Amino acid sequence: MELVERRDDNGLCWLTLNRPDKLNSLTVGVFQALHRHILDLRKDEHIGCVILHGAGKCFSAGHDLGDIAEGEKVPSPGWHPETLRLMEKLPKPVIAAVHGHCYTGALEVALAADFIIASDNAKFADTHAKWALTPIWGMCQRLPRRVGPATAKRLMFSAETVGADEAMRMGLAELVFKEDDFLGEVEAYARGILSNSAFSHAANKRLLEATDMDPMDAGLQWEITENEGVGPDMHDRISAFMKS
Repeated sequence: MELVERRDDNGLCWLTLNRPDKLNSLTVGVFQALHRHILDLRKDEHIGCVILHGAGKCFSAGHDLGDIAEGEKVPSPGWHPETLRLMEKLPKPVIAAVHGHCYTGALEVALAADFIIASDNAKFADTHAKWALTPIWGMCQRLPRRVGPATAKRLMFSAETVGADEAMRMGLAELVFKEDDFLGEVEAYARGILSNSAFSHAANKRLLEATDMDPMDAGLQWEITENEGVGPDMHDRISAFMKS
């Protein structure tokens, strides 16, 4: 059984965390599988959008505490955050489709996607403080960028659980869909993204990455001087629109 399953469907790639009997808790093995898929996706020009989700009852209950207790053996220091950084920098949109639990390490994984779409039964929490742990997969950088420093501190200090609607209100999730047809709704939304220019998606991701947290004037200057111009399909897209 693959710990992270990959399924491609007409330009869309589904990556499924696949330990449903363990609530998709995250082990070194899971990250190794995710790492391999991410490296393959960097080179795959047939895929224009990636959806990361969990099999069974939830996205993921978080870092496998048993794995921690046994002393994880990772390929290199910083290997977990390196894997998530590679996913974050994929030159194509990555959506985290979250249903059920998304706790601590799982939240760190979801935050490395471009944005989160939540099921109405999704629950989010950072419980590092419950276990006398500190984040090392990127929580302290990505969470405040997503929700603001004060809200990030509240979530990290309190270890409270928030539901989907509250997650969207604070900016942690971008959309909430009903659980009844959650993956169908996520796919329909992703297909809309997929219909837009892959060139623009990759260029926009690089631009946003390069200017993140820059002063406004520096970001505007970068946008002017480092603009990647127009994509190879620009004329075809405009012609098709004009004829419609």
